[in-house]
Amino acid sequence: MTTELLIDGKAVPASGGRTFTRRDPVTGEVATVAAAASVDDARAAVAAAHAAFPAWSRTSPQERRTLLNKAADALEARAADFIAAAVAETGATSPWIGHNVSLAAGILREAASIVTQIGGDIIPANKPDTLALAVVKPRGVCLGIAPWNAPVILGTRAVAVPIACGNTVVLKSSELCPETHRLIGQSFVDAGFPAGVLNIVSNDPDDAAAIVEALIRAPEVRHVNFTGSTHVGRIIGRLAGESLKPALLELGGKAPLVVLADADLDGAVNAAIFGCFLNQGQICMSTERIVVDESIADAFAEKFAARAAALPAGDPRGHVVLGGLCTPGAGEKMDALIADALAKGGRLLAGGTRDGAVVAATVIDHVTPAMRVYAEESFGPVKPIIRVAGDDEAVRVANDSDYGLSAAVFSRDVQRALAVAGRIESGIVHINGPTVADEPQMPFGGVKASGYGRFGGRAGISEFTDLRWVTVEDAGQHYPF
Repeated sequence: MTTELLIDGKAVPASGGRTFTRRDPVTGEVATVAAAASVDDARAAVAAAHAAFPAWSRTSPQERRTLLNKAADALEARAADFIAAAVAETGATSPWIGHNVSLAAGILREAASIVTQIGGDIIPANKPDTLALAVVKPRGVCLGIAPWNAPVILGTRAVAVPIACGNTVVLKSSELCPETHRLIGQSFVDAGFPAGVLNIVSNDPDDAAAIVEALIRAPEVRHVNFTGSTHVGRIIGRLAGESLKPALLELGGKAPLVVLADADLDGAVNAAIFGCFLNQGQICMSTERIVVDESIADAFAEKFAARAAALPAGDPRGHVVLGGLCTPGAGEKMDALIADALAKGGRLLAGGTRDGAVVAATVIDHVTPAMRVYAEESFGPVKPIIRVAGDDEAVRVANDSDYGLSAAVFSRDVQRALAVAGRIESGIVHINGPTVADEPQMPFGGVKASGYGRFGGRAGISEFTDLRWVTVEDAGQHYPF
């Protein structure tokens, strides 16, 4: 059975019946055969969204709320389908995908809750007898481009608030999980959304650049949101900028977890284990650097390495914490990062082994800036411990990165932790919690090479709407000439 496109409310094949195959990264078996859209197919999806926009933008808040809540229910009802598809397509574990479904349903319900918060302001005017308003209006057709690593969460996030704001959407699915993303579209169909409000386009990896460029350059597209690598994000941002279209970019990360000298060590270890190894470290917020005060580094490293070494890894269909890495070559990259660090004086405390796409939880101590793993986003379960002397050096190391998405600081002294957190360059920071966290109502995004703009709740309203100045004036007012 082929995963088809969703255009104007209908499941349709790609032009000429073209398809591509996604294989299970762990077993190598065929996971999905999906429609390989052409540029004409992509333009047809945009045309459907554009045709649906006038009616959808005029729907009442109550109607939008009702349909979004129904979509949340429909998505949850398909939890088993999402789990089966995403485990096969991405190598993730069932609990991770189950969490994806739960949070994605929450994103839809949060979007439903904001439909009556899309308002405006009355602004004092200098001109007598004038009513001046700032009015929020939907942008039009929004393009969402979602990744594979948190497929249900990020695919849903790309469409929920834009649709709640009265926009229509084209979602370009990830080539690595086309069926998972297509199921989001099916949930909207199940909920009874009007045709064309949400359209899903899948494509062969070889056609990705042409499809993305055609979608961004389509005159009807008014806004772009992209979640993915910084490398690709720069391309998306350039294309959007050339067309004078605003873009929301949520990109890579190298999140530091800073453990100060007075930290609760067990609490810091718990957060580090979760933040480092959830979904094999394939999360933009994943803890990528553990920055530890040297006075407690030995004790922390011992506890952390022991916990990491005990984490089971293997086929995600089994009882494991770490499943398979999703992308081709990811396992070899982990090998190279480990070899480079050990050759330059790093000490392997746990892991270091690999079976195909499955990499054991790996801890390397005494990491220095000379090692690749110090600055390069691993996007896998290979984690460095960097020892520092005092809070100032901890801040310097935390900021010694091109990225700035998420961070965490551990200290028993909250004022001390807040002072350190206030100096870290990141869009998100947690005190005495892990670097990995997400809630639908929270502003989510980064700084520096981690992108710009914010998803989440009310923060998303400003991303997916235009602000219009409207006045009601006295027709008999005086003019100077």
